[in-house]
Amino acid sequence: MSTRSTLAKVKNDIYQPYLARIVKVLPQIQDHLLFQLKFEDPRMASNFTHRPGQFVELSVIGSGEAPVSISSSPTRPGIVELCVRKTGRVTNALFRLPLNALVGVRGPYGNGFPIDKLEDNNLLIIAGGLGMAPLRSLLWYALDNRTKFKDIILMLGAKTPGEILFKYELLKLIDRPDMKCLLTVDKDEEGIWKAHFGVVTKLFDYVELDPATTYAALCGPPIMYKFVLKELLKRNFSKDRILMSLERKMKCGVGKCGHCSIGYKYTCIDGPIFTYWDAINLPEMVE
Repeated sequence: MSTRSTLAKVKNDIYQPYLARIVKVLPQIQDHLLFQLKFEDPRMASNFTHRPGQFVELSVIGSGEAPVSISSSPTRPGIVELCVRKTGRVTNALFRLPLNALVGVRGPYGNGFPIDKLEDNNLLIIAGGLGMAPLRSLLWYALDNRTKFKDIILMLGAKTPGEILFKYELLKLIDRPDMKCLLTVDKDEEGIWKAHFGVVTKLFDYVELDPATTYAALCGPPIMYKFVLKELLKRNFSKDRILMSLERKMKCGVGKCGHCSIGYKYTCIDGPIFTYWDAINLPEMVE
């Protein structure tokens, strides 16, 4: 099959996985690894793209496949980065693979963040716990296209410094002059944390927000949504300017298995990015 026909199939065959090689593995927090993948076909490697917030189906031969958020930005082509938590048969098999092993990748799937709407606005990114995995793609997209956005603010909360995904990468952003990076933890048993303490909502005290010109992008545990949404609504954010990454119970990625159906919507095709309007109409969306 020619390279041209291969690329055509990528666009037309939603079920077709393509081989990618594990070129680097970067340890993160406990039971989390950042896999850097490169497609075997060089044209695939250079032409594969996605929107921040989308995901792929990652397959390990003999073990199955699992949906994984894309953590890299489309502004940095050639390598696809996936932050994976060891949590089941597929991911356990993935963690046992050696460097240069081959895996299958199909996608990208989902709607992703509405970049066209976000540009020319302030961008507020709020991550709790492991929520930085899908939001990292949006963060670096905005920073790599810095002139297309107004203020960029990152708020991230975790239980301890050791539980912050991409910790050292994010710590370097604290001193970056063209954004505001606010990191907070509940406690620091080592006594070396020099940023903020407390829940993520306390970081609202350190920013001035114009709800008419700001989009908020959220991802975190369900309890975080409850309190962050309350803060945003208190500051008069309209419900269509609150965007949430809700990767609930996704499986096949293409809306066929029905595993991720919520009311009349499917997380994998109608999401995983939903507005707060969606959450109001489908209250079970945020458990």
